[in-house]
Amino acid sequence: MRIDLHTHSTFSDGTDTPAQLVAAARAAGLDVVGLMDHDTTAGWQEAAQAARAAGVRLVRGTEISTMWQGRSVHLLSLLQDPTEPGLAQLLHRNQTSRERRARQMVERLAADYPITWQDVAARAGNPQTVGRPHMADALVAAGVFPDRDAAFAGPLSGRGPYYVRLDVPDPVDAVAAVRAAGGVPVLAHPFAAVRGPVLPDDVVRAMAAAGLAALEADHRDHDPAARAHARALAAQLGLPVTGSSDYHGTGKPNRLGENLTAPEVFEALVAQGAVAVV
Repeated sequence: MRIDLHTHSTFSDGTDTPAQLVAAARAAGLDVVGLMDHDTTAGWQEAAQAARAAGVRLVRGTEISTMWQGRSVHLLSLLQDPTEPGLAQLLHRNQTSRERRARQMVERLAADYPITWQDVAARAGNPQTVGRPHMADALVAAGVFPDRDAAFAGPLSGRGPYYVRLDVPDPVDAVAAVRAAGGVPVLAHPFAAVRGPVLPDDVVRAMAAAGLAALEADHRDHDPAARAHARALAAQLGLPVTGSSDYHGTGKPNRLGENLTAPEVFEALVAQGAVAVV
């Protein structure tokens, strides 16, 4: 089985609709694909309908934004109950924070670059999922930068004057919230130093004590040393590791299936979820 548990659609910062994503997964020879849009479950229904028609198994989930001492931490929540009040409220707060932060960043950018909030919001599924990739796309469309990577290396850098920090929960608290909703929490690309300062191992240990289910080891943003570190720490914690593409369509170079999750790990994680794989 070819299993890619971490992808994105137009309901967050991907460029494929959920149906297009499922079609692309089938074309890439995937047996299982995970839809993990940022802080939302809005794409679940469309993706499920497409998956049933295409004969691709779908893992519904969410990539939850969290923060530890100013460091952005992404937590995948697989197969949670989307109606559970605690996690639903957390995601709503994150969406509100995302929109507020996005508007503040665009306001700062617009003082120096030829973009508007309307330019940026038009590139997202809804205002509550606007993120820096949509700002990058607006800057590219305005002819300021050649691609997303260049925009992120410039004004969209987390170290620059245009950056606004998200107001989101602590990762340990988020793990507990995912478990309370019957979800399966997986720490996404935990040692991707290319993205900025990474989490100390002690924080990952605290997340494991709160119910973390796995570490995403095989990811484009993990160099060989980071992959080895993730595997060694996971082994210490008695946790499995996953692999995935973090596919965003044409928005990033990541390709579906470029990293995969072992079938036995997939089955172990699925057994813990509150909702079934489609």
